[in-house]
Amino acid sequence: MKLKQLICIPFVLLLFITACQNHDYSPKPKAYFRIVFPKKDYVTFTKPVPFTFKYPAYAAVEQDQSRDAKKSWYNLHFKQFNGFLHLTYYDVSGKSEYDEMVEDARKLAFKHTIKASAIDQKLINYPDHKVYGIYYAIEGNTASSVQFFLTDSAKHYFRGALYFNERPQYDSIEPVVKFIKKDIDTLISTFRWKN
Repeated sequence: MKLKQLICIPFVLLLFITACQNHDYSPKPKAYFRIVFPKKDYVTFTKPVPFTFKYPAYAAVEQDQSRDAKKSWYNLHFKQFNGFLHLTYYDVSGKSEYDEMVEDARKLAFKHTIKASAIDQKLINYPDHKVYGIYYAIEGNTASSVQFFLTDSAKHYFRGALYFNERPQYDSIEPVVKFIKKDIDTLISTFRWKN
């Protein structure tokens, strides 16, 4: 019987040694999907409208299909990111109409004040090309992260607004917004009126 006990002792010790290891498993924290950003490459917008600009090659240009859309309204569709840059254009007939459009752009940007943690305004000024405007960078859990308008201060008015088809969670879309902001900056810096 002593031989059986001596043989069992190493097995019992082995069992205790393996059972006493720390197997503290905790759930993994929530994470976001890995985002693979495409290479920056730009093409020229060449639709029959009174303006032109460069936009990213990975964005699709689509005619705006909304109910009230005009012929010169387009969307840059960022399919990979499930987002749109809505682009609208208006002919300006007079100073009062121009002032009204500028005020509407300001109201639309500041409509996000309730959810925004900050709204930064930056003047756009390219006098050599007669391109002027205001760029609104909106931070926080808002429906739109970037809005801007461009004008020649006389007869043209162009507006852009970035939206994602997702529930606003700024911390999850922030890398994508930063990536697309560079494309919007390129669009603005290359924007030209045709006449």
